[in-house]
Amino acid sequence: MTILMKKIVLAVLILATATGIAAAQNNGRWSEQKAREWYNRFGWLRGSNFIVHTAVNQLEMWQAETFDTLGIDQDLAFAQSIGMNCMRVFLHHAAWQENPEGFKARMNKYLDIASAHGIITLFVFFDDCWNETYHTGKQPEPRPGIHNSGWLRDPGKLWYEEPALRDTLERYEKDILLTFGHDKRILLWDLYNEPGNNKMGDKSMTLLRLAFTWAREVHPDQPLSAGVWNKSLAALNQFQLENSDVITYHNYDPPAAHQQAIDTLLHFGRPLLCTEYMARRNNSLFTNIMPLLKKENIAAINWGLVAGKTNTIYAWDTPMPSGAEPPIWFHDIVRPDGTPFSAEEIKYIKTLTSTSSSSPLP
Repeated sequence: MTILMKKIVLAVLILATATGIAAAQNNGRWSEQKAREWYNRFGWLRGSNFIVHTAVNQLEMWQAETFDTLGIDQDLAFAQSIGMNCMRVFLHHAAWQENPEGFKARMNKYLDIASAHGIITLFVFFDDCWNETYHTGKQPEPRPGIHNSGWLRDPGKLWYEEPALRDTLERYEKDILLTFGHDKRILLWDLYNEPGNNKMGDKSMTLLRLAFTWAREVHPDQPLSAGVWNKSLAALNQFQLENSDVITYHNYDPPAAHQQAIDTLLHFGRPLLCTEYMARRNNSLFTNIMPLLKKENIAAINWGLVAGKTNTIYAWDTPMPSGAEPPIWFHDIVRPDGTPFSAEEIKYIKTLTSTSSSSPLP
């Protein structure tokens, strides 16, 4: 999701050896067998990171005034039409804090829409990416040509400025898990997106540990995970690999490097879900990565679905202040009016999805 993305290689992941995993505290983590049995129920999972095209960030998606059910239905109908069956969706505690019951009602409404399209969802709690400050209410307009100009960290810099926020975040996470922890429309809980990003490094370890601790205290039916994403974050990687029920990871590399990451992660004996891939400029494409993931029976969740206010058709580090459409989209698949970036690309996606089971929902 950011320019800091680097491939995961064996030289770093060796830190999480079998001995280290065996020594990890027995705190409710699923066994390898339970994780495999769970994963085998679903068939091949494929989909996108999803935010409705009318939202610039997570707050605009989830706040009552801008919660766009028509847009969500439109976007997910497109996903269904090309055979996608899984969406990764970011939450934000500030929207919950404004009105917990209203927030959960909107989550339930989203799940109703998604399940009607045969789509199962994995929700993301915390996030170290992009803007470190935020406010509820009206959100800023997207900056022309700037990738994810309005995207929000959660909890961002407030984590270090307001000690009482810890209690708020614990109540938030546990409230959501207690409400939806037995909901079969939810695939898993992604507790923390890219911990250590934006030069936070090991400073993110405290919240990462707490996110797992709080979730284990609730005992949801769904597995817990936090995806590895950067080879330099050795301590975070080790903790994530030792505590996740199933292994999630991000990789925006070409096929050979992506295969190397897969081969490394397979040593840990747990199902793999690639929760971010596909950056056309990087030669991480539907045509060369999606079939690789299908062959390995790894969930394939790309970044971006319908191009919209997040501006993720623009590359992380290549702004276009004019707002002109780039000749090669970085992420995303289709415009809001239904015209695709590449009709051939959509045709290829359909060839992969048409030969696999459709909805993973019961």
